[in-house]
Amino acid sequence: MQTKFLSMKCKSILAVLFLSGATLGYAQRIDSEQVSFQLLKEPLNPVDSQSRNFSVVVNSPYNMTKEDVIKEAKEKFQKQVDNYDQSVQDAKLQHEERLKDYEAEVKKLTEKYKTESEQYNKMKAVEKIAMNAMPPVLRLPSRPQLNVPQKPVYRDPDLRSALIVDNKVLASQVNIDGFSRGGNAIDISINMERTNFQDNAGKSFASQPTKLVVKQNGAVKIDKILFSDFEEIASSPTNEINLSDHERMYLQKVMNKINEILADNFGYSKINSTVKLETVKNKGEYDDLEKASIYVTTNLKKLQARPDYTPNKAALENMDKGITLWKDALKKINYEDKKAAYNAKIAAYLYMNLIRLNLALGKKPEAEKYLNEMQEHLVDMKLSFDQNYELKGLEQKIYN
Repeated sequence: MQTKFLSMKCKSILAVLFLSGATLGYAQRIDSEQVSFQLLKEPLNPVDSQSRNFSVVVNSPYNMTKEDVIKEAKEKFQKQVDNYDQSVQDAKLQHEERLKDYEAEVKKLTEKYKTESEQYNKMKAVEKIAMNAMPPVLRLPSRPQLNVPQKPVYRDPDLRSALIVDNKVLASQVNIDGFSRGGNAIDISINMERTNFQDNAGKSFASQPTKLVVKQNGAVKIDKILFSDFEEIASSPTNEINLSDHERMYLQKVMNKINEILADNFGYSKINSTVKLETVKNKGEYDDLEKASIYVTTNLKKLQARPDYTPNKAALENMDKGITLWKDALKKINYEDKKAAYNAKIAAYLYMNLIRLNLALGKKPEAEKYLNEMQEHLVDMKLSFDQNYELKGLEQKIYN
Protein backbone atom coordinates (compact mmCIF):
# COMPACT_ATOMS: atom_id res chain seq x y z
CA MET A 1 0.00 0.00 0.00
CA GLN A 2 2.82 2.37 0.93
CA THR A 3 4.66 1.48 -2.30
CA LYS A 4 1.54 2.26 -4.34
CA PHE A 5 1.15 5.60 -2.56
CA LEU A 6 4.79 6.56 -3.28
CA SER A 7 4.36 5.57 -6.93
CA MET A 8 1.29 7.79 -7.29
CA LYS A 9 3.10 10.67 -5.56
CA CYS A 10 6.08 10.41 -7.94
CA LYS A 11 3.74 10.44 -10.93
CA SER A 12 2.05 13.59 -9.59
CA ILE A 13 5.42 15.33 -9.14
CA LEU A 14 6.49 14.37 -12.64
CA ALA A 15 3.21 15.70 -14.02
CA VAL A 16 3.70 19.03 -12.26
CA LEU A 17 7.27 19.25 -13.53
CA PHE A 18 6.12 18.45 -17.06
CA LEU A 19 3.43 21.14 -16.97
CA SER A 20 5.89 23.64 -15.49
CA GLY A 21 8.36 22.81 -18.25
CA ALA A 22 5.68 23.32 -20.85
CA THR A 23 4.78 26.70 -19.37
CA LEU A 24 8.41 27.79 -19.19
CA GLY A 25 8.78 26.87 -22.81
CA TYR A 26 6.55 29.84 -23.66
CA ALA A 27 8.04 32.28 -21.13
CA GLN A 28 10.39 34.69 -22.87
CA ARG A 29 13.34 36.19 -21.02
CA ILE A 30 14.01 39.65 -22.43
CA ASP A 31 17.26 41.41 -21.54
CA SER A 32 18.32 44.96 -22.39
CA GLU A 33 21.64 46.59 -23.24
CA GLN A 34 22.74 50.22 -23.44
CA VAL A 35 24.64 50.52 -26.72
CA SER A 36 26.99 53.50 -27.16
CA PHE A 37 27.87 54.67 -30.64
CA GLN A 38 29.05 57.63 -32.72
CA LEU A 39 26.93 59.35 -35.30
CA LEU A 40 27.87 61.97 -37.88
CA LYS A 41 25.12 64.56 -38.17
CA GLU A 42 25.04 65.55 -41.81
CA PRO A 43 23.85 69.02 -42.91
CA LEU A 44 20.77 69.95 -44.90
CA ASN A 45 23.00 71.55 -47.54
CA PRO A 46 26.17 69.43 -47.91
CA VAL A 47 29.32 71.16 -49.12
CA ASP A 48 32.14 69.41 -50.97
CA SER A 49 35.09 68.72 -48.65
CA GLN A 50 37.37 70.85 -50.82
CA SER A 51 35.07 73.89 -50.54
CA ARG A 52 34.31 74.06 -46.83
CA ASN A 53 35.09 77.70 -46.13
CA PHE A 54 33.02 80.76 -45.31
CA SER A 55 33.04 84.53 -44.98
CA VAL A 56 30.84 86.65 -42.73
CA VAL A 57 29.86 90.33 -42.59
CA VAL A 58 27.99 91.80 -39.62
CA ASN A 59 26.24 95.17 -39.60
CA SER A 60 25.05 96.28 -36.18
CA PRO A 61 24.81 99.42 -34.00
CA TYR A 62 27.38 97.99 -31.59
CA ASN A 63 30.78 99.67 -31.55
CA MET A 64 32.09 99.37 -27.99
CA THR A 65 35.69 98.40 -27.19
CA LYS A 66 37.48 97.82 -23.90
CA GLU A 67 39.04 101.26 -24.23
CA ASP A 68 35.59 102.78 -24.77
CA VAL A 69 34.26 101.19 -21.57
CA ILE A 70 37.21 102.51 -19.52
CA LYS A 71 36.87 105.95 -21.13
CA GLU A 72 33.15 106.02 -20.35
CA ALA A 73 33.83 105.05 -16.71
CA LYS A 74 36.40 107.83 -16.33
CA GLU A 75 34.08 110.38 -17.92
CA LYS A 76 31.31 109.35 -15.55
CA PHE A 77 33.70 109.70 -12.59
CA GLN A 78 34.87 113.13 -13.73
CA LYS A 79 31.27 114.26 -14.06
CA GLN A 80 30.65 113.13 -10.45
CA VAL A 81 33.73 115.10 -9.33
CA ASP A 82 32.60 118.21 -11.19
CA ASN A 83 29.13 117.98 -9.66
CA TYR A 84 30.28 117.10 -6.15
CA ASP A 85 30.22 120.62 -4.67
CA GLN A 86 26.78 121.22 -6.11
CA SER A 87 25.54 117.86 -4.77
CA VAL A 88 26.77 118.85 -1.28
CA GLN A 89 25.00 122.20 -1.56
CA ASP A 90 21.83 120.46 -2.73
CA ALA A 91 22.04 118.06 0.22
CA LYS A 92 22.32 121.00 2.67
CA LEU A 93 19.35 122.79 1.10
CA GLN A 94 17.28 119.61 1.28
CA HIS A 95 18.34 119.20 4.91
CA GLU A 96 17.20 122.75 5.72
CA GLU A 97 13.83 122.06 4.12
CA ARG A 98 13.46 118.84 6.13
CA LEU A 99 14.39 120.76 9.32
CA LYS A 100 11.66 123.31 8.64
CA ASP A 101 9.14 120.54 8.12
CA TYR A 102 10.40 118.82 11.27
CA GLU A 103 10.11 121.95 13.43
CA ALA A 104 6.61 122.63 12.11
CA GLU A 105 5.56 119.05 12.89
CA VAL A 106 7.09 119.27 16.42
CA LYS A 107 5.21 122.52 17.08
CA LYS A 108 1.95 121.01 15.87
CA LEU A 109 2.35 117.84 17.99
CA THR A 110 3.42 119.84 21.07
CA GLU A 111 0.36 122.11 20.86
CA LYS A 112 -1.89 119.08 20.43
CA TYR A 113 -0.27 117.44 23.45
CA LYS A 114 -0.71 120.59 25.54
CA THR A 115 -4.40 120.83 24.65
CA GLU A 116 -5.05 117.15 25.37
CA SER A 117 -3.14 117.38 28.70
CA GLU A 118 -5.24 120.36 29.82
CA GLN A 119 -8.44 118.47 28.98
CA TYR A 120 -7.24 115.37 30.77
CA ASN A 121 -6.22 117.29 33.93
CA LYS A 122 -9.68 118.92 34.13
CA MET A 123 -11.34 115.50 34.35
CA LYS A 124 -12.22 114.07 37.75
CA ALA A 125 -10.88 110.71 38.81
CA VAL A 126 -14.33 109.09 38.52
CA GLU A 127 -14.66 110.38 34.95
CA LYS A 128 -11.21 109.04 34.00
CA ILE A 129 -12.15 105.62 35.35
CA ALA A 130 -15.53 105.59 33.68
CA MET A 131 -14.06 106.63 30.31
CA ASN A 132 -10.96 104.49 30.74
CA ALA A 133 -9.01 107.64 29.86
CA MET A 134 -5.20 107.52 29.69
CA PRO A 135 -2.91 110.53 30.04
CA PRO A 136 -1.71 111.82 26.62
CA VAL A 137 1.85 111.03 25.51
CA LEU A 138 4.02 113.32 23.45
CA ARG A 139 5.63 111.44 20.59
CA LEU A 140 7.98 113.42 18.42
CA PRO A 141 9.60 112.35 15.13
CA SER A 142 13.38 111.89 14.92
CA ARG A 143 15.34 114.97 14.04
CA PRO A 144 16.56 114.77 10.42
CA GLN A 145 20.29 114.31 9.94
CA LEU A 146 22.44 115.99 7.35
CA ASN A 147 23.61 113.39 4.85
CA VAL A 148 26.57 114.83 3.00
CA PRO A 149 27.41 112.82 -0.14
CA GLN A 150 30.75 111.02 -0.04
CA LYS A 151 33.45 112.25 -2.32
CA PRO A 152 33.47 110.23 -5.55
CA VAL A 153 36.13 107.52 -5.84
CA TYR A 154 37.16 106.08 -9.19
CA ARG A 155 36.81 102.32 -9.63
CA ASP A 156 37.84 100.35 -12.69
CA PRO A 157 34.77 99.07 -14.55
CA ASP A 158 33.93 95.36 -14.44
CA LEU A 159 34.88 94.40 -17.98
CA ARG A 160 33.27 90.98 -17.53
CA SER A 161 29.79 92.52 -17.34
CA ALA A 162 30.40 95.31 -19.85
CA LEU A 163 28.93 95.04 -23.33
CA ILE A 164 32.27 95.11 -25.17
CA VAL A 165 31.37 94.24 -28.72
CA ASP A 166 31.59 95.56 -32.27
CA ASN A 167 30.96 94.14 -35.73
CA LYS A 168 34.34 92.42 -35.87
CA VAL A 169 33.82 90.75 -32.51
CA LEU A 170 30.35 89.57 -33.54
CA ALA A 171 31.70 88.23 -36.84
CA SER A 172 34.38 86.29 -34.94
CA GLN A 173 31.62 84.52 -32.94
CA VAL A 174 30.14 83.02 -36.12
CA ASN A 175 31.42 79.51 -36.73
CA ILE A 176 30.67 76.37 -38.75
CA ASP A 177 32.31 73.15 -37.55
CA GLY A 178 34.60 71.65 -40.16
CA PHE A 179 34.84 74.92 -42.15
CA SER A 180 37.72 77.35 -42.42
CA ARG A 181 37.25 81.09 -42.25
CA GLY A 182 38.18 83.27 -45.21
CA GLY A 183 36.71 81.65 -48.31
CA ASN A 184 33.46 82.46 -50.08
CA ALA A 185 31.84 79.07 -50.64
CA ILE A 186 29.42 80.08 -47.88
CA ASP A 187 28.72 83.83 -47.75
CA ILE A 188 27.03 84.97 -44.51
CA SER A 189 25.42 88.39 -44.06
CA ILE A 190 23.99 89.48 -40.69
CA ASN A 191 22.11 92.75 -40.16
CA MET A 192 20.87 93.35 -36.64
CA GLU A 193 19.24 96.08 -34.61
CA ARG A 194 20.03 96.88 -31.00
CA THR A 195 18.05 95.00 -28.34
CA ASN A 196 14.62 96.57 -27.80
CA PHE A 197 13.11 96.43 -24.31
CA GLN A 198 9.45 96.71 -23.40
CA ASP A 199 7.30 96.49 -20.27
CA ASN A 200 4.05 94.54 -20.18
CA ALA A 201 2.01 93.56 -17.12
CA GLY A 202 4.94 94.25 -14.80
CA LYS A 203 7.34 92.04 -16.79
CA SER A 204 10.27 92.78 -19.11
CA PHE A 205 10.24 91.75 -22.76
CA ALA A 206 12.91 92.01 -25.45
CA SER A 207 13.33 91.68 -29.19
CA GLN A 208 16.26 92.14 -31.55
CA PRO A 209 15.26 91.94 -35.23
CA THR A 210 18.12 90.26 -37.10
CA LYS A 211 18.20 89.47 -40.81
CA LEU A 212 20.28 86.44 -41.76
CA VAL A 213 21.12 85.83 -45.42
CA VAL A 214 23.37 82.92 -46.40
CA LYS A 215 24.50 82.09 -49.93
CA GLN A 216 26.13 78.87 -51.08
CA ASN A 217 28.22 79.43 -54.20
CA GLY A 218 26.09 82.49 -54.95
CA ALA A 219 22.71 80.77 -54.47
CA VAL A 220 20.58 81.97 -51.53
CA LYS A 221 20.02 79.09 -49.10
CA ILE A 222 18.83 81.04 -46.03
CA ASP A 223 16.91 84.32 -45.92
CA LYS A 224 15.04 84.93 -42.69
CA ILE A 225 14.31 87.45 -39.93
CA LEU A 226 15.08 86.30 -36.40
CA PHE A 227 13.91 87.58 -32.98
CA SER A 228 11.48 90.16 -34.37
CA ASP A 229 8.81 89.28 -31.80
CA PHE A 230 9.04 90.38 -28.17
CA GLU A 231 9.60 87.59 -25.65
CA GLU A 232 9.67 87.63 -21.86
CA ILE A 233 13.13 87.96 -20.30
CA ALA A 234 12.32 88.83 -16.67
CA SER A 235 9.39 88.77 -14.27
CA SER A 236 10.21 92.34 -13.16
CA PRO A 237 9.79 95.62 -15.08
CA THR A 238 12.73 97.11 -16.98
CA ASN A 239 13.41 99.73 -14.32
CA GLU A 240 14.21 96.95 -11.83
CA ILE A 241 16.66 94.92 -13.94
CA ASN A 242 20.19 95.47 -15.24
CA LEU A 243 19.50 96.32 -18.87
CA SER A 244 23.17 96.09 -19.83
CA ASP A 245 23.40 92.51 -18.52
CA HIS A 246 20.18 91.50 -20.24
CA GLU A 247 21.23 93.08 -23.52
CA ARG A 248 24.53 91.18 -23.40
CA MET A 249 22.71 87.90 -22.71
CA TYR A 250 20.10 88.51 -25.39
CA LEU A 251 22.74 89.39 -27.97
CA GLN A 252 24.54 86.12 -27.15
CA LYS A 253 21.25 84.28 -27.59
CA VAL A 254 20.93 85.77 -31.09
CA MET A 255 24.48 84.70 -32.02
CA ASN A 256 23.92 81.19 -30.63
CA LYS A 257 20.78 80.83 -32.75
CA ILE A 258 22.65 81.94 -35.88
CA ASN A 259 25.37 79.33 -35.26
CA GLU A 260 22.70 76.69 -34.65
CA ILE A 261 21.06 77.48 -38.01
CA LEU A 262 24.41 77.39 -39.80
CA ALA A 263 25.29 74.06 -38.16
CA ASP A 264 21.97 72.50 -39.22
CA ASN A 265 22.38 73.68 -42.81
CA PHE A 266 26.10 73.26 -43.48
CA GLY A 267 28.00 71.75 -40.55
CA TYR A 268 29.10 68.21 -39.87
CA SER A 269 29.02 67.38 -36.18
CA LYS A 270 29.96 64.35 -34.10
CA ILE A 271 27.24 63.00 -31.84
CA ASN A 272 28.03 60.55 -29.06
CA SER A 273 24.82 58.69 -28.34
CA THR A 274 23.46 55.74 -26.36
CA VAL A 275 20.40 53.66 -27.17
CA LYS A 276 18.64 50.96 -25.19
CA LEU A 277 18.09 47.75 -27.18
CA GLU A 278 16.39 44.58 -26.00
CA THR A 279 16.71 40.95 -27.04
CA VAL A 280 15.02 37.67 -26.12
CA LYS A 281 17.49 35.19 -24.64
CA ASN A 282 15.64 31.86 -25.05
CA LYS A 283 17.48 29.43 -27.33
CA GLY A 284 16.03 27.55 -30.28
CA GLU A 285 12.77 29.30 -31.16
CA TYR A 286 14.37 32.76 -31.08
CA ASP A 287 17.74 32.15 -32.74
CA ASP A 288 16.88 34.61 -35.52
CA LEU A 289 16.12 37.33 -32.98
CA GLU A 290 19.42 36.63 -31.21
CA LYS A 291 21.15 36.93 -34.58
CA ALA A 292 19.29 40.20 -35.25
CA SER A 293 20.49 41.62 -31.94
CA ILE A 294 24.10 40.73 -32.77
CA TYR A 295 23.82 42.32 -36.23
CA VAL A 296 22.41 45.58 -34.86
CA THR A 297 24.43 46.08 -31.67
CA THR A 298 27.79 44.98 -33.11
CA ASN A 299 27.55 47.15 -36.21
CA LEU A 300 26.07 50.10 -34.33
CA LYS A 301 29.23 50.17 -32.22
CA LYS A 302 31.35 50.19 -35.41
CA LEU A 303 29.91 53.49 -36.69
CA GLN A 304 32.40 56.38 -36.75
CA ALA A 305 31.48 60.08 -36.89
CA ARG A 306 33.61 60.69 -39.98
CA PRO A 307 32.40 61.91 -43.37
CA ASP A 308 32.98 59.60 -46.33
CA TYR A 309 34.13 56.81 -43.97
CA THR A 310 33.84 53.60 -46.05
CA PRO A 311 33.42 51.09 -43.13
CA ASN A 312 30.24 52.96 -42.10
CA LYS A 313 28.51 51.75 -45.26
CA ALA A 314 29.24 48.10 -44.45
CA ALA A 315 28.15 48.59 -40.83
CA LEU A 316 24.83 50.12 -41.88
CA GLU A 317 24.20 47.32 -44.40
CA ASN A 318 24.80 44.69 -41.70
CA MET A 319 22.56 46.59 -39.30
CA ASP A 320 19.81 46.45 -41.92
CA LYS A 321 20.09 42.66 -41.89
CA GLY A 322 19.23 42.65 -38.20
CA ILE A 323 16.42 45.17 -38.68
CA THR A 324 14.96 42.99 -41.47
CA LEU A 325 14.93 40.02 -39.08
CA TRP A 326 13.02 42.14 -36.53
CA LYS A 327 10.47 43.15 -39.16
CA ASP A 328 10.09 39.55 -40.34
CA ALA A 329 9.46 38.48 -36.75
CA LEU A 330 6.63 41.02 -36.45
CA LYS A 331 4.81 39.18 -39.26
CA LYS A 332 4.72 36.05 -37.06
CA ILE A 333 3.04 37.73 -34.07
CA ASN A 334 -0.11 36.11 -32.68
CA TYR A 335 -1.68 38.78 -30.46
CA GLU A 336 -4.53 36.52 -29.30
CA ASP A 337 -2.45 33.62 -27.95
CA LYS A 338 -0.38 34.50 -24.88
CA LYS A 339 1.37 31.10 -25.07
CA ALA A 340 2.45 31.57 -28.68
CA ALA A 341 6.22 31.76 -29.21
CA TYR A 342 5.73 35.05 -31.04
CA ASN A 343 3.15 36.72 -28.83
CA ALA A 344 2.30 40.32 -27.84
CA LYS A 345 5.27 40.46 -25.44
CA ILE A 346 7.68 39.78 -28.32
CA ALA A 347 5.88 42.37 -30.47
CA ALA A 348 6.28 45.02 -27.73
CA TYR A 349 10.04 44.59 -27.47
CA LEU A 350 10.49 44.52 -31.27
CA TYR A 351 8.48 47.72 -31.80
CA MET A 352 10.26 49.48 -28.93
CA ASN A 353 13.63 48.49 -30.45
CA LEU A 354 12.64 49.82 -33.87
CA ILE A 355 11.35 53.11 -32.41
CA ARG A 356 14.39 53.63 -30.17
CA LEU A 357 16.91 52.77 -32.88
CA ASN A 358 15.38 54.99 -35.57
CA LEU A 359 15.14 57.90 -33.13
CA ALA A 360 18.79 57.44 -32.13
CA LEU A 361 19.80 57.45 -35.81
CA GLY A 362 17.83 60.65 -36.45
CA LYS A 363 15.14 58.91 -38.54
CA LYS A 364 11.99 60.36 -37.00
CA PRO A 365 9.63 59.42 -39.88
CA GLU A 366 10.66 55.75 -39.56
CA ALA A 367 10.30 55.89 -35.77
CA GLU A 368 6.83 57.43 -36.15
CA LYS A 369 5.81 54.69 -38.62
CA TYR A 370 6.61 51.94 -36.10
CA LEU A 371 5.00 53.95 -33.29
CA ASN A 372 1.76 54.14 -35.28
CA GLU A 373 1.88 50.38 -35.97
CA MET A 374 2.52 49.64 -32.30
CA GLN A 375 -0.37 51.87 -31.16
CA GLU A 376 -2.79 49.75 -33.22
CA HIS A 377 -1.94 46.75 -31.00
CA LEU A 378 -1.45 48.46 -27.60
CA VAL A 379 -4.65 46.93 -26.19
CA ASP A 380 -3.30 43.45 -26.88
CA MET A 381 0.22 44.19 -25.58
CA LYS A 382 -0.77 45.28 -22.05
CA LEU A 383 2.47 47.15 -21.40
CA SER A 384 3.95 47.46 -17.92
CA PHE A 385 4.09 50.80 -16.09
CA ASP A 386 7.76 51.24 -17.05
CA GLN A 387 7.07 50.42 -20.70
CA ASN A 388 4.17 52.89 -20.85
CA TYR A 389 6.32 55.58 -19.24
CA GLU A 390 9.14 55.01 -21.73
CA LEU A 391 6.74 54.96 -24.68
CA LYS A 392 5.34 58.36 -23.70
CA GLY A 393 8.89 59.73 -23.62
CA LEU A 394 9.57 58.31 -27.09
CA GLU A 395 6.35 59.89 -28.39
CA GLN A 396 7.47 63.30 -27.13
CA LYS A 397 10.81 62.94 -28.91
CA ILE A 398 9.04 62.03 -32.16
CA TYR A 399 6.43 64.80 -32.14
CA ASN A 400 8.53 67.64 -30.66
